[in-house]
Amino acid sequence: MKILVNGVQSNLRFSSAHVIPGHESCGFIHGHSYFVDVEIEGERTGKFEFVVDFKDVKSYTKAICDELDHRLLIPVYNDLIEFKDFDKKKDSIFNLKKQNSVSFKIDGKGYTIPCEDCVFLPLPYSSAEELSKFFAESLAKKLAESYDNLEYIAICVNEGIGQGAEYRKEL
Repeated sequence: MKILVNGVQSNLRFSSAHVIPGHESCGFIHGHSYFVDVEIEGERTGKFEFVVDFKDVKSYTKAICDELDHRLLIPVYNDLIEFKDFDKKKDSIFNLKKQNSVSFKIDGKGYTIPCEDCVFLPLPYSSAEELSKFFAESLAKKLAESYDNLEYIAICVNEGIGQGAEYRKEL
């Protein structure tokens, strides 16, 4: 059986700025009002024969949205972003989070931003495609703590009405 959670109607939303280095139009810092749709398939189980409790799906997904909301999303493992005082191959992302500010260059343009205004993502891009994978992986890990009956989780991260990217994680 499949369950569906509509991001607009369930308030699974976040607004963030991001940049896709090297892209003709998305290579500039810009923002979106995102919403996240969730689809989960699995066997019905437990006292109430749920696939998964909607409350859990919505609260876990909302927690991820809240973490990203009103922040600059920085894909740490993008080859076109040059960080000052941070080596992507050696240093942990957690080192970036501990700093007061982060300095980096993209295509020769320099930025210094307070770290509290950023989310450092372990991704090569902050595209809808990569964000949907990030959400699916994160949600799958959290749901696995309580559920062993799930077959897959599909997440669609929408960059507004009419355009989004879906990632399906088999479990």
